[in-house]
Amino acid sequence: MSLKKILHVEDDESIRLIVEMALVDLFGMTLVSCDGGAQALAQLNHFVPELILMDAMMPKMDGLQVLAEIRQRPDTLNIPVVFMTARIQQAEKQQYLDAGAIAVIEKPFEATELGSQLSVIYQQYQS
Repeated sequence: MSLKKILHVEDDESIRLIVEMALVDLFGMTLVSCDGGAQALAQLNHFVPELILMDAMMPKMDGLQVLAEIRQRPDTLNIPVVFMTARIQQAEKQQYLDAGAIAVIEKPFEATELGSQLSVIYQQYQS
């Protein structure tokens, strides 16, 4: 099954725009972008993504807090989450994986490869 629907959670507008161009324009995916955790949790009430791409460091609610909320809801419990962060120490990466993320992508990322990268991660998660 190919990856088509993504929820993107990122407080930096320029990164949201780059991800939108990469995933929608280059890969034809359906993307809903949110500027923070509260907006993402609200979107999940009516948009069911196949994957959530989330910034780790955000004001108000960081990525781990948002992930904890997502995992408490029966309807979003099994949606795979991929973190995107500039802070990529091994211990931090392990913390995201231990919290339930399926992968961590380092910033800066290669926009032209993001769709393929996420599709591979999603396929591996599915199998």
